Amino acid sequence: MVTDTNVIAVEFDLFTGVTRVVDLCAAPGSWSQVLSRVLIKGEKFGRQAWTDPEAALKQSLLSLNANGSRAAAAGSSRAVDTSSVDPAPTRPSANNDVKIVSIDLQPISPLEGIVTLKADITHPATVPLLLQALDPEYDASTASPTVSHPVDLVLSDGAPDVTGLHDLDIYVQSQLLFAALNLALCVLKPGGAFVAKIFRGKNVDVLYAQLKVFFRRVVVAKPRSSRASSVEAFIVCLGFQMPAGFTPSLETPLGTGAVLNEAAAKAAAAGSEGDDAPDNSEATGGQAMDIETVEFGSADDDNGEARAEREARWIAPFIACGDLSSWDSDASYRLPEDYVSLNPVQPPTAPPYKTALENKRQRGQGIASGVH
Repeated sequence: MVTDTNVIAVEFDLFTGVTRVVDLCAAPGSWSQVLSRVLIKGEKFGRQAWTDPEAALKQSLLSLNANGSRAAAAGSSRAVDTSSVDPAPTRPSANNDVKIVSIDLQPISPLEGIVTLKADITHPATVPLLLQALDPEYDASTASPTVSHPVDLVLSDGAPDVTGLHDLDIYVQSQLLFAALNLALCVLKPGGAFVAKIFRGKNVDVLYAQLKVFFRRVVVAKPRSSRASSVEAFIVCLGFQMPAGFTPSLETPLGTGAVLNEAAAKAAAAGSEGDDAPDNSEATGGQAMDIETVEFGSADDDNGEARAEREARWIAPFIACGDLSSWDSDASYRLPEDYVSLNPVQPPTAPPYKTALENKRQRGQGIASGVH
């Protein structure tokens, strides 16, 4: 099973030493399935599956079985070297220390070792629910969520139902990313990681710069399974560091303009105390505000460091993840004659398009009954 999660996790070594993970916008549960199989069951995928001694022995035996007749004819010239392999490998045991919580508004099928929550990631009440799921003894009235109960990794694979209007889709996706980031800031531990899906638009470098405020390393990852023509990619943020003086909260989230509205309200209240206050209501949409004007290119702009501090854009490194010799997502291939399709591990329980499918079936049945 090679998914975007596997490729990105191997490229950036996301799962090493990780015991507490939060999967946001998790439905129908593909990323949670990977987390369960890797962190809970101890399975390995991709490069690690070939370097692991037990997996290497299994692959060698499969290869020997497939080419048994040829190996026998050649005098067993393709004998398997198992000298470096544990003669009695043990199956991976369940890791009871790992805590994984998956959150979505849509229901998620049960997975081994995964706690699922049906909640809104933008609602302030979700944070204590999340921390209580991680630690049943957690008490929201006495504990501090940002200090006592941090997590190692926050994932977000959420994306809106695209409309075909690229500017609108990119904007909605950026707001979804901000929602995931706001929750991640409340629960991540120092040095933690945040991985989320993004749509790369014209001004995405502004988003990169905003994420760089909270993380030491920000990288754009493009898995091999993602079409080159698609604006979809993943932002990988490593080394979480909380800025001094900043307190994360879902009640005053980033990216919503709540701080500006609060400043406007304070300015309006201050302006109502005196009639001599300047009237900037036309420029600020009905709110009286004192606006500080900053002129770029002025005399104090000769300092390169000061100019860099004002710069709101930053270009993140771009990494193409995955085996370049694998299938090309932009190409078409003929299926082999002996191809057998695999059923999904778990079909979606309540997808957003469920009503549309039911209506389509009803229309089809109506047409069929009319013909007969």
